[in-house]
Amino acid sequence: MPQKLDAHDFGNIFPMKNMGLLFYCILFPIIYLTSLSPAWLLYRISDSLYFIVYFLIGYRKEVVFNNLKNAFPEKSDSEIRKIAKRYFRYLCDLLVEALKTTAMSEAYVRKHLKFHGIDEMNALYDKGQSFIIVMGHFGNWELAGPCFSMSCKHQLIVVYQPLSNPYFERLFAKSRTKFNTKILPKNNTLRAMAANRNELDATAFIADQTPADTKAGRWLKFLNQDTLVFTGPEKIGKMFNYPIVYIHVDRVKRGFYEVTPTILFDHPKETEDFEITTTFFKKLEEEIRKKPETWLWSHRRWKHKRSTINPTPT
Repeated sequence: MPQKLDAHDFGNIFPMKNMGLLFYCILFPIIYLTSLSPAWLLYRISDSLYFIVYFLIGYRKEVVFNNLKNAFPEKSDSEIRKIAKRYFRYLCDLLVEALKTTAMSEAYVRKHLKFHGIDEMNALYDKGQSFIIVMGHFGNWELAGPCFSMSCKHQLIVVYQPLSNPYFERLFAKSRTKFNTKILPKNNTLRAMAANRNELDATAFIADQTPADTKAGRWLKFLNQDTLVFTGPEKIGKMFNYPIVYIHVDRVKRGFYEVTPTILFDHPKETEDFEITTTFFKKLEEEIRKKPETWLWSHRRWKHKRSTINPTPT
């Protein structure tokens, strides 16, 4: 009589080192077919995914509703539900658009994204100035990379957290660098920037993340809540005295985006302590309040509390 396999037996048959490959082999055909889909089919896939994610699975709905209620206490439950539904629709669009990047053409980028402020960015290049980009998980930050690289003179370097699965890491690293964008693992940021100081680079940070080292973070009020924030871009900006540029990615309609840079500080060394970080988060909050559905609400952004971590006021 066949014996039932327990978890230990399963681990012997599929060692953890092979599980990543198995997972990749299962999902790669889906990713590949999605990446080849025309826009009309891509968003039909997203519509189906929305029904599964929101109504059947309920992916992180509690997290999203709590985040929205805390961020917008003035809004009614009905308004919160409407924003949440729009957010989940957008999240599904964001997912299929991310998969699309693996086979995305230059023509697709030029059709679906428009970059404003090319002259301002290239003026920094002509003056021989590298700069730092700060942006949030707002709009489609993944598409902002190729849009910038295809529009501006600077070499774009995106600081990122490598994926734990090496097979997916290679796949998405290839898609992120296909239009001459470079990617830089966050642990190598300072060393690489120092080594490349004589080059004209734009180094981009997704700067609204929770700091990995909570003791090194700072607190500020963001979306009506005490928020532990990452100050790396400010510290690096002051160290190299690189201008700080905020980039806003606005979805003008489904599948179409406009990317707009704003120079926040020309000379970071002349700013007050924490001024750069505070200004960035204030700017980001203004944009979120205009279109709340296009920020990453399913992230557990406020899992840390001031009372338990680094309670000293900023």
